[in-house]
Amino acid sequence: MLGEVPSGSVEVAERIGRANTSLTPAERRVAEVVLERPQLVAFGTVAELAEAAASGAATVVRLAGKLGYDGFTGLQASVQHSLAGQLRPAAERIREPAATDAIGRHLQLELDNVTTTLRALEADALADVVSHLAAHGARVFVLSGDASLGVAHQLTADLHALRDDVELLDGNDVAVRRSVAQLRRSDVLVLVDLRRYDRWVIDAARAAHNRGVWCVAITDSLLSPLAAIAERTLTVAAAGGGPFDSHVGTLALMNVLVAGVADRLRSEATQRLDRAEAAWQVGNALMDR
Repeated sequence: MLGEVPSGSVEVAERIGRANTSLTPAERRVAEVVLERPQLVAFGTVAELAEAAASGAATVVRLAGKLGYDGFTGLQASVQHSLAGQLRPAAERIREPAATDAIGRHLQLELDNVTTTLRALEADALADVVSHLAAHGARVFVLSGDASLGVAHQLTADLHALRDDVELLDGNDVAVRRSVAQLRRSDVLVLVDLRRYDRWVIDAARAAHNRGVWCVAITDSLLSPLAAIAERTLTVAAAGGGPFDSHVGTLALMNVLVAGVADRLRSEATQRLDRAEAAWQVGNALMDR
């Protein structure tokens, strides 16, 4: 059973994930409905949730307690808060009034994005993902939705600076499907996308998973369709002060992954960086001032 968890500090889906092994079959059915139909929880009743899960009202209340909530009302309030904070289309957000203190608002949002993202990162998940990204003989591929393509490029470039065989899967649908069809079971695929998810990314991820490729999803929620595909899911906070999602939290998470890979591959990564530095100096490619 979970211990006391501060209200609003952890997403409902994350609490369910952590409590999963302690749930009874009936409680697990309720938890699945909570994950699959959050609107029912947010605006329904205990009886409606129990009926949808083919369970009893007492089971709903017990589940809420195991998740650290003060009964169904606590669970419901958390789900309502989560729905209110879900990422919304830019076409909606641009219609909101401008903040009176733009700098302060963005500062707080981005601090919250980084803090929430990194605090949600569990040590065992980090170690497992880094181990796969640094594995000898494994090729690493990065597949990203359009909106997160910039940070995906950065992750690809940073990993490629440390090791061989790192590639961004990009291009049109034909090119991506061809690349996915050539993936091996020993490969590692990093999936990056936030709500609303690019359908082609989900399709390509599912095809790779069906080929036995080990996948890690970097996404906004354990409710993401990518989470159902990946062996590991790392969640990021992406609240933006303007019409678009923020990728500051995502980049912070990626920096942690890259640092972990650099530590695992310190000897060979050092040699790669030394060779690159020597080439830049010979070619006078960079200016320090």
